[in-house]
Amino acid sequence: MTPAEVVRAVTAGVGRLIAGNLSEADRERELDQLAALYAERTDVRHPLRPLGDTPLRTRAELRKHFAEGPGAARAERFEAVGEVRETDDPELVVYEFCYEVTVNGRSFSLPCVFVTRVRNGEIVESRDYNDHLGMARAFNFLDSLAAQLTTH
Repeated sequence: MTPAEVVRAVTAGVGRLIAGNLSEADRERELDQLAALYAERTDVRHPLRPLGDTPLRTRAELRKHFAEGPGAARAERFEAVGEVRETDDPELVVYEFCYEVTVNGRSFSLPCVFVTRVRNGEIVESRDYNDHLGMARAFNFLDSLAAQLTTH
């Protein structure tokens, strides 16, 4: 896969986790496939995460992240729509997109930018700038996030 295809595969996999109505076996397979898009040693960060950024450095950490974060959410629709911008550096891609989300009949557009380095078909580094507050609002856990922020 090209670097652009790898980055798109991540967001497509997250969409399948959230809106795919997967069986447990299919969910586990999706988690394995998502984790396999990353190098065994990687560096993934979410600089805008409201509770602080914890770097994800291994496939196992990424798999757990996908299982406990996106994989725990449910939506009727969760799709990445945007444009991958390749750079002069063949390993570096910038994916500027929105997650188009429908939850309980309500629609949201959540802006994101991923700045990702892909080497030999695997993500070795990524900075994921997500709309975490919009996501909390869409999935109705804004109150929970606010409570965590006041005690964090």
